[in-house]
Amino acid sequence: MPEEFEGDLAGAVFWGADLSGARFRDVNLTDAKISHAWLVNVDIDALVDKVVINGVDVTAYVNERDPWYPLRAMLRPIDPEGMRAAWAALEDEWAKTITRAQALPEAMLHESVNDEWSFVQTLRHLVFAMDKWFTAPILGAGFHPIGLPNTGSADFPWPGLDDNLTPSVSEALAVRADRAARFRGYLATVTATELTRPVDVLENGTNPVQECIYTVFEEEFWHNRYAQRDLAQLEAAK
Repeated sequence: MPEEFEGDLAGAVFWGADLSGARFRDVNLTDAKISHAWLVNVDIDALVDKVVINGVDVTAYVNERDPWYPLRAMLRPIDPEGMRAAWAALEDEWAKTITRAQALPEAMLHESVNDEWSFVQTLRHLVFAMDKWFTAPILGAGFHPIGLPNTGSADFPWPGLDDNLTPSVSEALAVRADRAARFRGYLATVTATELTRPVDVLENGTNPVQECIYTVFEEEFWHNRYAQRDLAQLEAAK
């Protein structure tokens, strides 16, 4: 197994390091400087804002061709109005994805694609993520039993989850819609002061409300992309 690095490496210096084949995920590279380097066969999927390569600012070129821009740039808003706009945009994207999924036979939405979660499992995971980062710590309510934790968190003693449940597509969509409506209602009246309130998140300790909301946005953004990727394969096999 390759060595893994987590935590705060801000300001670290990598000199003469062989990082070929390295994987960077959920990393903050703001103000990073890369020089005397070889970027060969490099695949980057990231928010791009003032990225200069060999003296050329490629920001506009990349963003103009990115199908996920400007949504990608809306995921860490600094005020309540920006949060409401981000959630509205995410809901719009998910509405299109759900419509696309509902055009397929129900059995296909329970199928794994390339060993990834099925569409129904993705919905269940988003229920879990919403409950972990919003319903429980911010509203003080409980977890819905259909929630599905990510693999790395599966062994944590999550309250109220039932691993034996096998919800239908309509059942999973109904629970997800309920969670989305609660989140939308909360954002409708959230204040800047509320965003700074510390809350306790199971498994992840104390976090300000703002960071919890950011995590919900990230979960919704990335899993929508994964769902669209897998739906394309299911459509081709239909």
